Amino acid sequence: MAETVNREITLKELAVKLTEWLSYLKSKWLIIVLGCAVGVGLGYFYASYKKPKYVAVSTFALEDASGGSGLGQMAGLASMVGIDIGAGGTGGVFQGDNLIELYKSRTMVQKALLTEMDFQGKKQLILERYLDFNNLKQKWSTELALNRVDFQSGKDLHLTRTQDSIIGEVVKAIGINNLVVTKPDKKLSILKVQVTSKDELFSKAFNDQIVKNVNEFYVSTKTKKSMQNIAVLQHQTDSVKRELNRALSGMASLTDANPNANPARQILKVPSQKKQVDAQANTAILTELVKNLEMSKLSQQKEMPLIQMIDAPVFPLNKISTTKIQGMVAGFFIACFSMSVFLLVRRGFLSMIR
Repeated sequence: MAETVNREITLKELAVKLTEWLSYLKSKWLIIVLGCAVGVGLGYFYASYKKPKYVAVSTFALEDASGGSGLGQMAGLASMVGIDIGAGGTGGVFQGDNLIELYKSRTMVQKALLTEMDFQGKKQLILERYLDFNNLKQKWSTELALNRVDFQSGKDLHLTRTQDSIIGEVVKAIGINNLVVTKPDKKLSILKVQVTSKDELFSKAFNDQIVKNVNEFYVSTKTKKSMQNIAVLQHQTDSVKRELNRALSGMASLTDANPNANPARQILKVPSQKKQVDAQANTAILTELVKNLEMSKLSQQKEMPLIQMIDAPVFPLNKISTTKIQGMVAGFFIACFSMSVFLLVRRGFLSMIR
């Protein structure tokens, strides 16, 4: 049996090997120079024809009014000793990464895409604007089923299977290439929503609309339970108020019907007394309902989360573009590195064959 000898490469041997590689690359300098020249030319043409991208950025702060209240702090202390006082039951629904994921959800993105906006005097869906500047409709010109898709018809109705499939692909592409939602500082409740695209009008319109939709959904969800309670109390208050008005009107009608009632006939006083009792009872009930209604409205105002916009996108948007010099420099280094690696791999492969 042949004995296999395993030994480590010393630093001297590695230096010798690197010297051999450099000497070999120097001998192939003409090929490397030609490759670099081709890379510079490709970088120049790439920078010339590459369209710039426009970035729309919104930053805003979220403050949950119930999060820092005294009751919330007492609930936190009580939970440490195993006592639950029921404060802030839904406070964590949109905390942390949940709100970020809400921005990327299909429901929010689709709702923003199906919103009609004014693009330089032309009414158009944001989705149609996206399809136009990405030349997707031209790519669909050979597909009869796709070429006839009209998203205006599905804006307020149920989407067809074809419409739903197209929107699904657009939502996926926007989540990967266009929409970025981050939290710059983990300790602060500040969100940054960034939309990047080749169309300046789309970037701003989509950024504005999705921020509006998500913020409205956030507020309505946080205050949904209190709004339902207020609606119930308001309905009960209106009902009792109608009954009170009916009782007062009945008392007045009975008085008008018998202006000079005989005091000896007690039976004539019974209808009026019934109406008076109803009016007094409804007055007491109405007083309590109005008090509870006002307390519920005050509580709802305290629970209302504060959304403070810090920065909103304005024209002209920040433009990201590759200059011709940047393209040429990048092409030079990429070509030089690629040619060097190719030549070294080719030399090693040929030496193995020999």
